[in-house]
Amino acid sequence: MTTPPPLTHIPALRGPLIEDYGLIGDLETAALVCRNGSIDWLCLPRFDSAAAFAGLLGTDDHGFWRIGPAVADSVPAPYADRRRYRGDSLIVESEWDTETGTVRVLDFMPPRNGYGPQLIRIVEGVTGTVEMTSTLAPRFSYGQLTPWIYDEDGRTAAVSGPDAVWLDTSVPGREKDGAVHHRFDVSEGGCVVFALSAESSHLPAPEVPDADAALQRTSDFWTAWAGQMTYQGPDRDVVLRSLITLKALVHPSGGVVAAPTTSLPEEIGGVRNWDYRACWLRDSALTVATLLRAGYRDEAVAWQRWLLRTLGGDPDNLQIMYRVDGGRDLPELELAHLPGYEGSRPVRIGNQAADQLQLDVPGEVIETLYLAHQNGIEHCASTKALILGLVDYVRRNWDKPDDGIWEVRGGRRHFTHSKVMCWVAADRTLRMVDAGVIETDRDALAALRAEIHQDVCTRGFDKDRNTFTQSYGSTELDASLLLLPRSGFLPADDPRVAGTVDAVRQMLEHEGLVHRYPTDGRHRGVDGLPGDEGAFLLCSFWLVDALALTGRLAEATALLGRLRDLCTDLGLLAEEYDPVAMRQLGNFPQAFSMCGLADSSMLLAELSCPAELVTVP
Repeated sequence: MTTPPPLTHIPALRGPLIEDYGLIGDLETAALVCRNGSIDWLCLPRFDSAAAFAGLLGTDDHGFWRIGPAVADSVPAPYADRRRYRGDSLIVESEWDTETGTVRVLDFMPPRNGYGPQLIRIVEGVTGTVEMTSTLAPRFSYGQLTPWIYDEDGRTAAVSGPDAVWLDTSVPGREKDGAVHHRFDVSEGGCVVFALSAESSHLPAPEVPDADAALQRTSDFWTAWAGQMTYQGPDRDVVLRSLITLKALVHPSGGVVAAPTTSLPEEIGGVRNWDYRACWLRDSALTVATLLRAGYRDEAVAWQRWLLRTLGGDPDNLQIMYRVDGGRDLPELELAHLPGYEGSRPVRIGNQAADQLQLDVPGEVIETLYLAHQNGIEHCASTKALILGLVDYVRRNWDKPDDGIWEVRGGRRHFTHSKVMCWVAADRTLRMVDAGVIETDRDALAALRAEIHQDVCTRGFDKDRNTFTQSYGSTELDASLLLLPRSGFLPADDPRVAGTVDAVRQMLEHEGLVHRYPTDGRHRGVDGLPGDEGAFLLCSFWLVDALALTGRLAEATALLGRLRDLCTDLGLLAEEYDPVAMRQLGNFPQAFSMCGLADSSMLLAELSCPAELVTVP
C-alpha cells in the first residue's frame, strides 16, 4: 500500500489517551475510569442515556469524579503505578506508590438485581499512610447542567431536573463550585468507601449500598459467568477478557451496544466522530456469534427474543440499528457545547445512519441464528417466521444499490460485500431447510442463492487484476472482501480468493494493519467525508482469518500477535489504531474489535491445535 499522508488534524496531546481508560459496568450502563483515578464518562441510567460525567469529551467542567493521592492544585493528578482487573471480573484495581505509602482503589458497578445504578469506589491502604482526595463533579445532560448539591441525613445529593445521584461515605466533605470535595488519610489495613447511587429526583432516596456485599456480589457474578466459557485453547486469558468486555455491552433486554461511548474520534481533530451507544443488528449478531463460539448460549437466547420484540412481524420495516430497548428513533444531533476529545468536533448523539439501506444486515442476522441452531438453540415458530421474512426481504431487494457495511454518506452503490451477505442469507436459510428446521420452497431458495452468486462473480470481480472489488464497476477495494473465505461464498483455495486477499493487502495495508477502504484527507472519498482515519482493527483480524484459511498460518499467527500487543494493559481495544502516532482511536472499547480478537484467536487454535484443546463449533 502507498504510504498515506499523515493525519493532518493532530494537535498536541492535552489529556489522557483513549487507552488510559478502563471499563467498568453493570450490564445496563458503563463508566470509563482513567489511570489517574478519574471517571470521565458515565451515562445514567442506561448506555444511551445522557452522560452525568462527560469530561472525556471536554474538560473537567463537563463532569468527572477523581479519587487519588493528594497533590498540589497546580500538579496534574498522578497516574497509577499499576492497575489490573481483579481476576475474571470487571472490577478495576489501581495502585499508587507514594513517598508515604501505597494505596489501592477498587472501582466497580454491581449488577443491579432490582437496585438502581451504583458506582462504588473502595480506597484501601496497602502500606504506610497516604493522603487522598476525592472530587465529585457531576454535570448532567452531557456536561451542560450543574446540579443543586445538598446534605440530607448524612448523605450528599446532587440534583438537576429529573436526575439525581446520592453519595455515601464515612469521611466528611464540603461543597464548592458545584463539586463535592473530600480530603482524608488511609493507612495500611484501612479502608474508605465512596458509593454513588442514581435515582429519579422525584423518588425517595435509594438505599445506602453495602459496599462489601456489593463487591462480593459483583465478583461472584463475573466469576460464575467466566466459568461457563468452553474454549480451552491457547491465549485463553486473552479470549476470556474479550468475552467479558463483550458481556459488559449486552443489556438485560438482549440488545447489544456497539460501544459504550460516543464521538471518540477516528481522526484526532477530525469530524469522523459517531455515537455507538446503539444496537446495530450487524454488530449485535457478530457479538452473539462470538459468545456462542465460546459456549455462551443465554446471550443468544436473549438476543433472539430482543429481535422478535424489536422487528415484530414486519421485517419489511427493517432498520440497521435500534435503541437498547428496541426503540426506532435515533435522531442525530450535534452537541455544540462540548469541545470534543482533544478538540475533535462535532460531538454527536444519535445516528442518522439508522435510516440507511444496508443489505448485508439480514445475512449477518440469519447467519447468527443458524449458528444458534448449530449450538442446540431451538427456534420457535416466530423465529422461523422472522428468518423467512428476512430472506424474502433479501429476495426483493438484493439487486438494489445500498449504503454498505461502512455506512458511507457518499451515495449508494452495488457493494460487493452486501451482495455476498445476501447470498449468505439465502445459503444459511437453505441449510436450515435441509436440516428440517424451516419449511419453505427449497427450489426457489436455491435459485435465489445461485442467482446472487452468479451476479457477484460476474459483476463484482475484476479479471484483469484477479480480485473482487469494493462495488460493481469500481476499481477500489474494501477490507470487507477479506470475509470471502470465512463466509463460504467461495472455497478458501479458490484462486480468486487468494488474489483478492493479496490485492487488499497491497492497497489497504499500512504498517502491517488494514484500513477499511481508501481515504484521502484532501478530498471527500467514497464515504462522503473529508479527512482520514486510523486502521480499522476488525479488518486486520479479518486478514488474520483470511491468511489462516488460505493456508498462510505462520503469517496469520504473526499478525495476530501484533494485534494482541495493541491491547491496553487491561486487554481492551478501541475501534481503530494509528500506527504512526501509535495510539488507539475511535469509540472504546469497541465490540467489533473485541470480537475480532476472540474469533481470530479461536480460529487459529482450531486450525493449529489438537481438537481436544478447543471447543469451537
